[in-house]
Amino acid sequence: MKFLHFKSDFFISFISAVLLLDIFSCHSPSNKNNVARKKVTESAVEVIYVKTNGDIAAENMVLIPAGSFMMGGDGNEAADDELPKHKVKLKAFWMDEHEVTNAQFSKFVGATGYITTAERKPQWSQLKQQLPPGTPEPPDSLLKPASLVFTPPSHAVNLQDYGQWWSWMPGASWKHPDGKNSNIKGKENYPVVHISWEDATAYCKWVGKRLPTEAEWEYAARGGLYNNIYPWGNEHIDAGKPKANTWQGEFPNNNTLNDGFYNLAPVKCFKPNGYKLYDMAGNVWEWCADWYSANAYKNLPAVVNNPKGPVSSYDPEEPYAKKKVTRGGSFMCNDSYCSGYRSARRMKSSFDSGMSNLGFRCVRDK
Repeated sequence: MKFLHFKSDFFISFISAVLLLDIFSCHSPSNKNNVARKKVTESAVEVIYVKTNGDIAAENMVLIPAGSFMMGGDGNEAADDELPKHKVKLKAFWMDEHEVTNAQFSKFVGATGYITTAERKPQWSQLKQQLPPGTPEPPDSLLKPASLVFTPPSHAVNLQDYGQWWSWMPGASWKHPDGKNSNIKGKENYPVVHISWEDATAYCKWVGKRLPTEAEWEYAARGGLYNNIYPWGNEHIDAGKPKANTWQGEFPNNNTLNDGFYNLAPVKCFKPNGYKLYDMAGNVWEWCADWYSANAYKNLPAVVNNPKGPVSSYDPEEPYAKKKVTRGGSFMCNDSYCSGYRSARRMKSSFDSGMSNLGFRCVRDK
């Protein structure tokens, strides 16, 4: 997305780029499973870091076994940044069985007083660091707490013009996903959205987990079927019974609702993959720990052990923006526009960005 035009995702960068604030309260989570607590400060953020001792899985987490797989694009749809396929070996780890929900995130906010990126006024001094030199400062009237909300048109549009279905909406946040007059009452079991990478990382630290690496995410998404295109196998998304919350029909103006949902769906509405993970395709994009680089898979050794991704971000379309990887697709994905539900599909967004189809899930070392 972009500011004033929609040629890339610069708008997301602009409207959401605000550093986390150290506004945590002194409340702490329950003393369950022999919890040890310590305060840490990172990126100007003070959080309560919760470390769970032992090998007992936390609630709603499943064990992903150690193993190896061929990471990267499958078939004719593979994009350049998904290639070449390469062998990756990973240690075992625990992963949330579903995306973090509104109810879970609400507990975090209640315990810490945390305020998300979308709820804070953007600071130009921070925004301009991700923009081309000489970018003019916008009027102060545009620098207000807000986020991007999916607002589909009623007619067919040019799919290269993202501004046709995204609106920069003051007051939109995780508590008000469709704008200031909306709320999440009755949607406690829906994935939390309008969450930046920094917001997701803060939550992970509080609960004693972390974001998955890109390699861990793809390995887990494949569910033990390492030659599959999708988390459920190789059957096309539109064949047979609905397999994920995606867009059916013509995007963005006509959703036939074959899967039963127009927008977000509650977690665990569709069958899990081979590792018993839900919604590894569709519903919301999910943040990964890695910086995004279009060249991340180039010039790798024959076998890569537990990769953490590149040391810095590089998107040739926006070389000044600092982007993190997102995976899994969302309710907006459709073959005519975005096949994000493919296990190997890579996407990226500025680390300080959030929107109404972007959430996360956590992992924990075994």
